Amino acid sequence: MDAYALQRSWDRVTRYGQQVPLHFYSHLFVSHPEVRSMFPLSMANQRDKFVSALGRIVSNADQVENDEEFLRHLGRDHRKYAVVADHYDAVGASLCATLKHFLGSEWDEDLAAAWTAAYQVVARIMVEAAETSSETSPDWWDADVVSVERRTMDLTLLKVRPGRAFQFLPGQSVSVEIPQRPRQWRYFSPANAPRHDGTIDLHVQQIDGGQVSSAVVRSLKVGDTVKLGAPVGERLTRRADDPGDLLMVAGGTGLAPLLAVIEQIDREWQRARTAPRVHMLHGVRMPWHLYDRPRMRELAQQRPWFEYTEVVSNDPSFPGTRGMVGTVAARQALYGRTAMVCGGPQMVGHTLKQLTATGMHPEHIKYEHFYYAAADQNSSEPVQSKSGDNR
Repeated sequence: MDAYALQRSWDRVTRYGQQVPLHFYSHLFVSHPEVRSMFPLSMANQRDKFVSALGRIVSNADQVENDEEFLRHLGRDHRKYAVVADHYDAVGASLCATLKHFLGSEWDEDLAAAWTAAYQVVARIMVEAAETSSETSPDWWDADVVSVERRTMDLTLLKVRPGRAFQFLPGQSVSVEIPQRPRQWRYFSPANAPRHDGTIDLHVQQIDGGQVSSAVVRSLKVGDTVKLGAPVGERLTRRADDPGDLLMVAGGTGLAPLLAVIEQIDREWQRARTAPRVHMLHGVRMPWHLYDRPRMRELAQQRPWFEYTEVVSNDPSFPGTRGMVGTVAARQALYGRTAMVCGGPQMVGHTLKQLTATGMHPEHIKYEHFYYAAADQNSSEPVQSKSGDNR
């Protein structure tokens, strides 16, 4: 596999911006119209995913084996779209047609062979992962909405109950499809550790222009049935009874997966009366966005191992800690701690910069991302982080 040729040609193609995914999907839908129904009516978010995922794969083409988990995740995740092995031929043909279109005379026999070889490896890993996971789990889980609480003007707390056993780890995420927006899947993080009754809490912040988040906040109701994809992600999880101290840095609803981890730790403390030290910093723009303040303050009063700090960035009248949550986090005692960071991409990027500037090793900073290029392990800049609904 000629990794250099792949990366160089992809760099040239990406100069054409949004024309690239537009051409790819146009070719795919014209040559294979039967697959159009597998995609949402609005393709804007899907086009972004295509470019980001392919860019990540190409940037690691010389060490695909080190990025196999990402490819396996893609393969497993595409089961919810009813993707089967034959669809990979259609996608591969449209990818090659797109590359040929934008590369022109540069698309010669050698370059075509390099891309074909790379695609064969990627497709094989994804198909094998999908086939393996199909032996132990469904393509998706139906889950009933059992409660809907409009906590603030633009934030809704959902409780859903899957119809069959749904196993996940605190800190993981799940993709969700709501009946009001078919085929538009978005990632959200359970805000609780697994329960005996199987219910799952989801925190949904309405995003300006967000088709899914707006529909959740305004239209989703008790009795509706949503679909859940398989749980994904390990970066924000911890081993049971791990004694390592934690610095948790949340922005907005990035609080959700960290709440699940806190609940995991609290159960261990109630059982054994021992727990790691945990300092949670919740950063928001305005104080009314501190939507779980009573619960966090009560926990800080009742648990000797837990400390909670509210950080507000845009309200100069706020009497508590003000500023960017990443800046405040970097002023805390960091030695011997692992940082867990979750929020929007700008918040995560800023926090990573601040923490690494203090000398904190990147290996001790954990954050999650899906479908997007991974940050260089020696860099403090992620391309994207888990933040719920992006559109």
